[in-house]
Amino acid sequence: MTQLQTGQPVPVHSAPTSTPTPTPAQPPGTALGLPPSGGSPVPRGALADAADRVRSAATTEPGRLRIIGAVLAALVVVFGTVTAFEITDRASAADDVVSRSQPLSADAASVYRSLADADTAASSGFLAGSGAEPAGVRERYEKDISLASQLLIKAATHTDSSSESGRQIATLNEQLPLYTGRVETARTYNRQGLPLGGAYLRFANEQMSKVLLPAAQKLYDAESSRLDRDDEDARFWPILSIALGLLALGALGWAQHRSYRRTNRVFNHGLLAATAAATVVLLWLAVGHTVARSQLDEAREHGQKSLKVLNDARISSLKARANENLTLVARGAVLTDDGKRDKYESEYGAGMLKLSDGLGRAETLADDDEGRDPVKAAATSVAEWQLRHRAASTTDKSGDYDGALDKVIGAKDSTGESFDQVDAALAKALAHEQREFTRAARAGRDALGGLPLGAAALGVLGAAGAILGINRRLSEYR
Repeated sequence: MTQLQTGQPVPVHSAPTSTPTPTPAQPPGTALGLPPSGGSPVPRGALADAADRVRSAATTEPGRLRIIGAVLAALVVVFGTVTAFEITDRASAADDVVSRSQPLSADAASVYRSLADADTAASSGFLAGSGAEPAGVRERYEKDISLASQLLIKAATHTDSSSESGRQIATLNEQLPLYTGRVETARTYNRQGLPLGGAYLRFANEQMSKVLLPAAQKLYDAESSRLDRDDEDARFWPILSIALGLLALGALGWAQHRSYRRTNRVFNHGLLAATAAATVVLLWLAVGHTVARSQLDEAREHGQKSLKVLNDARISSLKARANENLTLVARGAVLTDDGKRDKYESEYGAGMLKLSDGLGRAETLADDDEGRDPVKAAATSVAEWQLRHRAASTTDKSGDYDGALDKVIGAKDSTGESFDQVDAALAKALAHEQREFTRAARAGRDALGGLPLGAAALGVLGAAGAILGINRRLSEYR
């Protein structure tokens, strides 16, 4: 007290403090959640944020309903979209079968037939002698060459020049003028009565047999392979669309069952509409594609296969006819590799054997009388052709060349008459099978018509129905 009264300062004693325990040094910014380098905070991934929001929403019934509605709408839309894309692809392939692949394959076969027929006509005209060539034979030859040239131009406009078909077309365009030049040279020498004409005709035939016809065969094979690929693409099942359709229907069924268990209401009109839309698309898809496959199968089994066999048979008859003519042109000057038989006579026999075998297969493949009858008529003419050929061969071997010539190229009762009958019957059978193929292939293509647009539209409607159905349930929580 004395000190206070005297105004003397009172010393202040601070409380003893303890020395703080040192803590490990921490990088700046650690307490703020910054990275050790002091940079920006590490952002959370968008997927992680979305997952957190979904988990948060799933803790309440309205949130779960929103998630269910979004999933159902997405499933139905994806189902409709994938169906539209897959069926568009199938319909495009089916249209290619009808409007591109098969016509190009048929044109390639016609190129081969025209070249072989031109070679036959050239040898027939040569056999007519050193006088004027029969106008009909000359006209047939020129018509065949013109048709082959036109078809090659048409094929070139629809073909990539670097493809197998493009390469064969280039070969044919390059070699065809050389062939026609040799034929014209043969005719010139023949009109002058020089035997060199026969040599040029054989050279032309060799070029036809070893270059032109093999190139035409490769062209036909390439186009037939493209037809097979397009056909397979058109008939391939839309597995992804069907799987998505079943998944969407399963999810819609589960959602309606869940709603029934929680509300004891049998129907949710929005979900029911979505289910109906998905069901219609799935049934349309299954039925439409089944019908398309069935029609394309019919086109292949009763059209495409028959066309191939008939084309092969017609080509065999043309080759046989050309070799028959060349037998008289060469008069035994060209032998087989073993040197024991006449080359052209031997090849004639092989060609007739292939022709008879092809006609047998064609008759088996024909599924109606309109297709079978011309094949039977061709087989009858082939048998008659063989009988007449044997008679002509016997006459030729007896030394009567003019008599043999008349039996081969004469106007009546000749092998040429039989050949014309065979060719006409095969042309009739080919025309019928072509119509059958086109009818069935078009039916297959048309079975898919409207499905892509319908699937897309119904997918959108189904998604809208699913959203409306879920919103109806959500309104009960407001």
